[in-house]
Amino acid sequence: MMKNILSTIFMIAGFSLSHAQCAAADIGKVQHLASQGDVKAQHELGIMYSEGQGIPQNNEKAFEWFHKAADQGDADAQFALGLMYNEGRGVPQNDGKAVEWFHKAANQGDAYAQYNLGIMYHTGRGVPHSDEKAVEWYQKSADQGNANAQCSLGGAYRHGRGVPHSGEKAVEWFQKAADQGDADAQYELGLMYGTGQGISQNDEKAVEWYQKAADQGNANAQSNLGSMYGTGRGVHKNDEKAVEWYQKVADQGDADAQYELGFMYGTGRGVPQSDEIAVKWFRKAAAQGNEAAQNTLRQLLR
Repeated sequence: MMKNILSTIFMIAGFSLSHAQCAAADIGKVQHLASQGDVKAQHELGIMYSEGQGIPQNNEKAFEWFHKAADQGDADAQFALGLMYNEGRGVPQNDGKAVEWFHKAANQGDAYAQYNLGIMYHTGRGVPHSDEKAVEWYQKSADQGNANAQCSLGGAYRHGRGVPHSGEKAVEWFQKAADQGDADAQYELGLMYGTGQGISQNDEKAVEWYQKAADQGNANAQSNLGSMYGTGRGVHKNDEKAVEWYQKVADQGDADAQYELGFMYGTGRGVPQSDEIAVKWFRKAAAQGNEAAQNTLRQLLR
């Protein structure tokens, strides 16, 4: 998740502008200050145009004012330009330019730019792929408390990407991010507890972290929670709960959950038995290449 620079309250020349609304007099003052070269006002005017705060939303104008502030060395504006190039908002999409501006902001210590620069190196967008470089920038951002970077750093240690594999280090960084409420890290931490990687295996703790992530809509955690309820690992076995969680994930298009939901309907576990509904979910899963669903359909329909 990228930094939401547009939801902050900025102090400009002794007065404040709220995210929710800007008085007409304040807008005029910001525009005047920006035209006079005030870097904070230029940045704020970029935000106002980007979000349509008190003036019509205009990505091209947002880009223009962010650029003026960025040229004066404003790290937040430099990061904003990187995002606009990355997403193709107000300017043609250009990964190389995104990296250029992320670098400028990251070198000034902007944690969000550092994290996004790590992503660019990991994916090889705008720069040659380098997991070592990705980890370097994740580390800088993570050390400043960025939860997304902490989670990515945990993933790097878990898979041995750009750093030696270390389950213990992975758990350490997933824990930091999970404690900040990062749903992906909560899921990963649940996985580490469930498999006993880098920490003592504990199904109850796995369920605890899956639940936190699932409550935030993390589909992988929801699916794993369904499995835990279906098998009684870490919780009392409860087919109704298993179906509830499989349903949430299946509705998001997850093929494995669609297969599991079909199985529950086919066997009447947690729901009234229904071959018709079972086949419906098996078909959805099979259409996405789920082999178990394809094999089940062949047996049911021959």
